Amino acid sequence: MRVLGFESSCDETGVALVEVPEQGAPRLLAQGLHSQISMHQAYGGVVPELASRDHIRRVIPLTREVLAGAQLGLADVDVIAYTQGPGLAGALLVGAGVAVALAAALGKPSLGVHHLEGHLLSPFLSTDAPEFPFVALLVSGGHTQLMRVDDVGSYEILGETIDDAAGEAFDKSAKLLGLPYPGGPHLAKLALQGDPKAFELPRPLLHSGKPDFSFAGLKTAVLTQVKRLGESPTEQQRADLAAATQAAIVEVLVKKSLLALKTSGLKRLVVAGGVGANSALREQLNSACAKRGVRVHYPELSLCTDNGAMIAMAAAMRLQRGMGQLRRDGSFEVRPRWDLAAA
Repeated sequence: MRVLGFESSCDETGVALVEVPEQGAPRLLAQGLHSQISMHQAYGGVVPELASRDHIRRVIPLTREVLAGAQLGLADVDVIAYTQGPGLAGALLVGAGVAVALAAALGKPSLGVHHLEGHLLSPFLSTDAPEFPFVALLVSGGHTQLMRVDDVGSYEILGETIDDAAGEAFDKSAKLLGLPYPGGPHLAKLALQGDPKAFELPRPLLHSGKPDFSFAGLKTAVLTQVKRLGESPTEQQRADLAAATQAAIVEVLVKKSLLALKTSGLKRLVVAGGVGANSALREQLNSACAKRGVRVHYPELSLCTDNGAMIAMAAAMRLQRGMGQLRRDGSFEVRPRWDLAAA
């Protein structure tokens, strides 16, 4: 069985083809991805209407590219999956509309997939795939959650952010430092030149004893430091503040992950989402978990951001287990807000 997956929840258009063997793990045959970063940079963030229009332009050419890369045709596809939510409503409608229309034209079933489940299961495409059960740290621009994962569709929230997500803290702090969109990677790069101890920044809820997060106070503290530096901070001051900001975010993510592992009694951690690509986070998690005999798994760097491969993979894993609501009547709905526990 082959699953063609579409991702269009925000500012990346992703298409991928995954093959599901009769036995063994699904494997990625081909994928294509277009990022809208350059288009949104002029506005300092994602403009939903522009994102939707660009998805319309990119999705068909990317589909052709993926099928050509796999040396297959549409007739070789068995199921068409798409991101049903959460995400930007207009952007979701593009991917869902194309996927369901294509499925109807081919006489094939379609399957809506939860965007976060795609991230959560993306490490199964890695050469070092995890095994169930595990603790998952989902950390991206819009979500920061810790959960216990016993199998596909079996998720228990252990902790989550009560305000900003870690990715938002990276991006908003970067904007305060005058860095371009998307700010997180630029802040991480600038932090390499800085001293993380040059500024004292808060670690909200670090000692609360619960695996919940809060990053709004950190963002406010960064704003205060930026104002104190005045209109013309030196490059070293900016680098030091970037390093201190990254250190605060990473310390909270690491400590809360260790707490979730301890309370759950599990010895396996999966890290997924865009912030999972941060090298400082990976280094500190690897070090801390190695001391505790915990295995850590990540998706490949190319699969940390939104992509079609994770959607096709999540659909494939659900289908292997006889799960998922396959549709054949051409109907669909998108869910801009959608709790993963209800997926």
